[in-house]
Amino acid sequence: MTTTVPTLRDTIAKDLRTQITTGHLKPGTRLPSEPKLAAHYKVSTPTIRQALALLQAEGLIEKTHGKGNFVRPTLRRITYTSGARIPFTPDLQTTIRTATLRARGHIRTLLKVPPNTPLTEFHCTTYEGETPRSVARIYVPRDLAPAAHLGSCTWPGGRNADWVKAQETVTARLPTPEEATTLRISPTRTVLTITSVAINSTGRVIEAVLLALPSDAADAVFTTHPTPKEREMDR
Repeated sequence: MTTTVPTLRDTIAKDLRTQITTGHLKPGTRLPSEPKLAAHYKVSTPTIRQALALLQAEGLIEKTHGKGNFVRPTLRRITYTSGARIPFTPDLQTTIRTATLRARGHIRTLLKVPPNTPLTEFHCTTYEGETPRSVARIYVPRDLAPAAHLGSCTWPGGRNADWVKAQETVTARLPTPEEATTLRISPTRTVLTITSVAINSTGRVIEAVLLALPSDAADAVFTTHPTPKEREMDR
């Protein structure tokens, strides 16, 4: 049986992790500088950076440019519910920006529209206090945008839209540079992404949603309703 010997990086990360999880290092605490940590643990600065990178990837600390590394506040988990545009609870606030653009590439494929079809884009970021919790880009064909509930990022296709189903794809991956910046997370911290398309009664795709959430503080809940035929077969 082979025994794996912890590296210096792992040993230092474990020690700092324990100090954070036991409350010795409290949320908002600034860690000593990298040279001071290197002197304390009697290792090189690159080794300290590797250990800190592990903790950043776990969401335990965050690095602020020009200021240093800080213990992150403990965030409660938020839940994305199937069929929504973004996670929604009374404690979350949302900022919305809009833009007009033409359908190209992946977005055109999701919406199943001809190239250069006019679209309206809604860029929605949810916050808990001052902390970003999710970021979503919502794309709606321009001829449908006036009918959409523009004041909300919550309801597919708008509160009164003729949508009958949503097809959703869930993926765990590293964030794009823009997602990492908007969510204020490390580029090595995994995000949960949900790509959703809403379809109306005629089979037309009426919107596409690209949602990203830090995966260590989010859950996704999907509810399945059996068809009448499936219910009959279960009897």
